[in-house]
Amino acid sequence: MSRSNRERTEATKRALIDAARVLFVERGYAETATPDIVQMAGVTRGALYHHFEDKRALFQAVVEQEAGAVAATIEERSLQSGSAYDRLLAGASAYFEAMAVAGRTRLLLLDGPAVLGVESIGSIDGEHAEAKLREGLAEFLAEADGPDALLYPLTNLLSAAFDRAALAIEAGGSRQDYERAIATLIGGLRADQLRR
Repeated sequence: MSRSNRERTEATKRALIDAARVLFVERGYAETATPDIVQMAGVTRGALYHHFEDKRALFQAVVEQEAGAVAATIEERSLQSGSAYDRLLAGASAYFEAMAVAGRTRLLLLDGPAVLGVESIGSIDGEHAEAKLREGLAEFLAEADGPDALLYPLTNLLSAAFDRAALAIEAGGSRQDYERAIATLIGGLRADQLRR
């Protein structure tokens, strides 16, 4: 039974993304050459440029895949908890778990902004992990009868805190300490504070 063109196309694209991820993590974006990617993927250069405009577009596909995996982990874990507060804490723990995957911090928080630009990486994050955080905060604010006007500022501030914590953990910081610190920040968003 032969594979359809669509299956072959998807398999080629998957092979390129998988190979690129390995090399981008091992060498960094600048030190990864497209001939090395196609060799590892077992495809031709023509196949690379059929699916991706250039190395940057392939890198963006890798980053989007990683961002999607982080968001999926957050969603899966946070749906298992009770209150909005509990879901936020579960989502926080899931974020740190997802970011512990080898190479992910480098791809999403270091090379991603440098290669794609802060605006582009912000847009990708805004559709993935940050979107999950915003959803969780929206539920929390509704439960706490907090003002809707705080949703976006709180999302931006907490998202930055999560990213800084992930970088610190990657550099050897205690994940447990950073999870407790994030829980303290979230716990500080009590109804009496939100209405001030």
